[in-house]
Amino acid sequence: MCPPFSDPDQRLYVRNATLADIPGIIQLSRRVYEGTGMYGYTKGPLTGQINTFPDGQFVAMLGDTVVGYCATFRIAEEVALAAHDWTSITGNGYASRHDPEGDWLYGMEVCVDPECRGYRIGERLYNERKQLCQALNLQGVVFAGRLPSLRQRLKKFGSVEAYVEAIKGKEQKDPVLSFQLHQGFEVHGIIPHYLDADHDSMGYGIHLVWRNPKVPQIENSERRKRYGHRMRDTVRIGTVQYQQRPVGSFDEFSEIVRYFVDVVSTYKGDFVVFPELFTLQLLSIEARKGSPAETFAAVTHYAERYRELMRDLALRYNINIVAGSTPVREEDGTIRNMAHVFLRDGQVFTQPKIHPTPNEAFWWNVQGGNRVSAIETDCGTIGVLICYDAEFPELTRHLVDQGVHIIFVPFCTDERQSYLRVRYCCQARAVENQVYVVMSGNVGNLPKVPNMEIQYGQSCILTPCDFPFARDGIAADTEPNVETVAFADLRPEVLITARNSGTVKNLQDRRHDLYSVTWRGE
Repeated sequence: MCPPFSDPDQRLYVRNATLADIPGIIQLSRRVYEGTGMYGYTKGPLTGQINTFPDGQFVAMLGDTVVGYCATFRIAEEVALAAHDWTSITGNGYASRHDPEGDWLYGMEVCVDPECRGYRIGERLYNERKQLCQALNLQGVVFAGRLPSLRQRLKKFGSVEAYVEAIKGKEQKDPVLSFQLHQGFEVHGIIPHYLDADHDSMGYGIHLVWRNPKVPQIENSERRKRYGHRMRDTVRIGTVQYQQRPVGSFDEFSEIVRYFVDVVSTYKGDFVVFPELFTLQLLSIEARKGSPAETFAAVTHYAERYRELMRDLALRYNINIVAGSTPVREEDGTIRNMAHVFLRDGQVFTQPKIHPTPNEAFWWNVQGGNRVSAIETDCGTIGVLICYDAEFPELTRHLVDQGVHIIFVPFCTDERQSYLRVRYCCQARAVENQVYVVMSGNVGNLPKVPNMEIQYGQSCILTPCDFPFARDGIAADTEPNVETVAFADLRPEVLITARNSGTVKNLQDRRHDLYSVTWRGE
């Protein structure tokens, strides 16, 4: 973009950010923060910001290029106007502290392409924030701004307080704070250790507020009470407890799968869920000789037919299919245990198992993946964790930070203790993240298939434990080791209500000042 705006056909405009903008925002943030000690955004936090509060995220576009980004969420006054740090108030950058009933907008980010500065892009983004604040009838906008000239000039002024006063009195100019004061913001305070990675600002954040002139300022004693609200829309889930038995052909396998998809579709389901590695049933078609790793790898030959079948069924029956998992051979020759999600609009998503069990790694040479991604569906944002992965709480937290409300856990366990490890962990994930968790497992046996001789399963649909949910935190359950389907209607809006006004508020009450999950994968 050199020089910028040289193309007369390019238009500069601001709009709400979408998930499709994420690659452009990542590139922008890396350009902006290069050499500052801070890092640009990765996909996970941006996904969380946009999913959590889509109305509050804006991009400035020059033609098809992202040249500015503004991230915002709602928050309560008692949090926003108290001293805080960037990590704790933003939920480590995911905007997971967003409170749908919060009475202030919190500005967590504004960045503008260095090549496009001087065109008032920052002013346009600030104006969008103010307009959103007024449209929502909120008290105002609050954030902690940078002071990038502080390190160079602190010695001259002696203290950060004296330097800020000089900027307020127009005795000194700062490229950021002077601009923010010109935009009508007032200094509320100075926060040490707001963002220690900001070396130029020496970690300080300048606490700034803009008060909405269209609403009366409410004293704390008059703060309105908050109440949850019931939701109208539901998501119907059908989780399959799938019996493993020998089949004579891929077509026979297909008919069994088709039957369950048809059943859940007939019951107007939005999702039908299959277990982990249920495709190993295909090994019963022919008696294969060789090591467990060789027989496991043989299932990869069916991967393309499996994908074609599932995508066709999703389109044909107008249903989203969480199609369990199947072995997949990657381009580099490694074998991964890969979950697949087939949406009823034809989109296909994959999610590798991150933690192969010791048996999977030893007998089957399965390699773990390095990404855990939110998946956008017509029923909201979902995530998939394969069996053992549910026993690692960091993965669920990473998904929930990206805006996920339902987590699907296809599993495959051979005996009761193995099953209960997964079950208890899934229930814990539902409680600690205030999220729905759907389990789907295998039952029955495959006598001639190594490591699949016996199965123990009890598929279920789990909820948080609070008044709006089922009494025991179980929306639907099954009898162990019996082929069946369990149904439940889930209400994502109830999660939002519980997260913000429940008996406990696990997500809001996290101590971001003490701990966080930092994702280093894709």
